[in-house]
Amino acid sequence: METTTFDYSDEPYTPVAPCSGDGDNNLGAQLSVLYYFMFVFSLLGNGLVLVIILRFERLNTATNILLLNLVLSSLIFMSSLPFVGVYMQLSNWIFGKVMCKVVGSIYYLGFYSSVLFLTLLAFDRHLAVVYSLGTSRVRGRGYAVVSCAVVWLVSGLACIRPMILHNTFINNFERKTLCDEYPGDLPGINVEQLRTSGFYLQLFLFLIFPLAVIIYCYIRITITVMSSKIVTKFKTVRLIFIIVFLFFMCWTPFNIVLLMHDEATDCQEQQKLGYALQITRNIAYIYFCISPVFYTFVGKKFQNYFRQLLVKRFPILKRHISVSQPSRNYMSTKSTPNEL
Repeated sequence: METTTFDYSDEPYTPVAPCSGDGDNNLGAQLSVLYYFMFVFSLLGNGLVLVIILRFERLNTATNILLLNLVLSSLIFMSSLPFVGVYMQLSNWIFGKVMCKVVGSIYYLGFYSSVLFLTLLAFDRHLAVVYSLGTSRVRGRGYAVVSCAVVWLVSGLACIRPMILHNTFINNFERKTLCDEYPGDLPGINVEQLRTSGFYLQLFLFLIFPLAVIIYCYIRITITVMSSKIVTKFKTVRLIFIIVFLFFMCWTPFNIVLLMHDEATDCQEQQKLGYALQITRNIAYIYFCISPVFYTFVGKKFQNYFRQLLVKRFPILKRHISVSQPSRNYMSTKSTPNEL
């Protein structure tokens, strides 16, 4: 959502031209068409993952519970994109004050929780591979439920700031309704302190901490796999590299540009960062859209489940698709390096 500087005083004043954000706003309006495609793809892809988990897997293992919550957080995040897309194309919020706060809140709730669930999945696979912890108490259902509850609680608390600051207000220069963080003062609230705390919260809790945990976990996983005698270890290491590389390339630039944009004071700098923000935002959204599908279908087990669904729905494909029938006891067991 765009941030532009306006004069909101009720007193008579001589209009002063704000720092124009027309260029990056127009770019954002053009790119926002992708939001509808991402929403549909996420709905179909994450819906498929949800069907496979609920139909073939048992929700008594940490990995399945974390995957389920990652899917839900991704769907929550993606549900806000159609509203944001319409807003960016019209440059006018038409859904009312309540929906402004609701959409802003679920946007950040899905965003924050997706980051933390991706971090938890990396840590869970680290436990499974490095310490060979399968369905032990450490990675049992209780551990997963408590971890997910903590993620939702932390993400919900982090949404208090946007819930308070997000509001509808009139652009005095174009007389359009905006839905964004209110740039003025709010009665009884130290807005500056709230914005500063939000900046550092996002910097440390939703950028530095997840990156540090994910890098550490996948380095340990790579070392463990390379030191083993697994025949497919090089394929596994390549897959680990792709996971980490995609996470870095899609998620980190957006967060860095977002933090820089919030702190920019020079008009020219704001405009340049505005263009960068529009582009990196879409790259990050694409990652959050595909991450549950990617994390699920890299495993041979889930690929087999998908083939089973295809064969059952379209029997004519049975002669072209090979499907194995794993036993129920095999399902939801310890993660092996080859199933990363």
